[in-house]
Amino acid sequence: MATGQPAVRWEPSLWDRLKMPIFYTLLIGWTLIAIMPYWLTIVFSFMPKTAIFDPPRLWPKPFTLENYQVVLTAFDEFPLWLRNSFLFAVGATVLRVFFSALAGYAFARMRFPGRGVLFALILGSMMVPFVVTVVPLYWMAVKWFKIYDTLWGLIIVWTSGSFSFGVFMMTQFFKQIPRDLEEAAWMDGAGWFTLFFRVVLPLSRPALLALAIFSFQGSWNDFFLTLILMQSPENFTLPLGLAMFRFQYYAIYSNVLAGSIFNSLPIIIIFFIFQRYFVEGIAYTGLKGV
Repeated sequence: MATGQPAVRWEPSLWDRLKMPIFYTLLIGWTLIAIMPYWLTIVFSFMPKTAIFDPPRLWPKPFTLENYQVVLTAFDEFPLWLRNSFLFAVGATVLRVFFSALAGYAFARMRFPGRGVLFALILGSMMVPFVVTVVPLYWMAVKWFKIYDTLWGLIIVWTSGSFSFGVFMMTQFFKQIPRDLEEAAWMDGAGWFTLFFRVVLPLSRPALLALAIFSFQGSWNDFFLTLILMQSPENFTLPLGLAMFRFQYYAIYSNVLAGSIFNSLPIIIIFFIFQRYFVEGIAYTGLKGV
């Protein structure tokens, strides 16, 4: 029954009115700060080297393509650097994803002696700085396996040095897959390899693509390990080859910036093409403990 009292009308406070505009203003401001270095790299890559030390500009003036022409024509090995980077990134990505998926499935589903200790050692190796492992990796490449200054040797060494994160990521993802599907296939006579390749792997596309993006980006941009293991200019990858624009007493920064655009463009294209799978893989990873 109505009491005759007027309904109380809710009036938003000043903070309720301002919090969303403030939030989006901060978000837009932070986005501009984040993309500004890359935008300035693009701008100065289209400016002559005499203007490289001018104050920052938001648009290339004067405009020139000279830097890109120099990058493409100054070194005869530039096509080889592109090819080596592509072969190195693809080879390292395929090996890392494949063996990480195999090991991750074993840790997620199989029970064997020493499983917990071995997984703890793999997690512990993620905490060791890469610089600490440089000397052992170099010694193995030069003295033991004789794979120094070879592209396939670089692929093997890089894959072995970045194996731990992939195993952890795939292990966490495989634990989210319902066991019912595997149990049904197991009752039909499927073995471990059939379960993995026919049942589990097709369901793991988001995590596999996310790990592939991580691996491709890391191997494509690798400089330090390539600097240690590569000696011949024809075996250089693109990041190491671009370092040749830096001489003993000076560096041609305009050419370096133009070369960095060549180096970053494949990563940007791959990320935007597979962005949905990348986000899904990160969302699924780490939801369940070991």
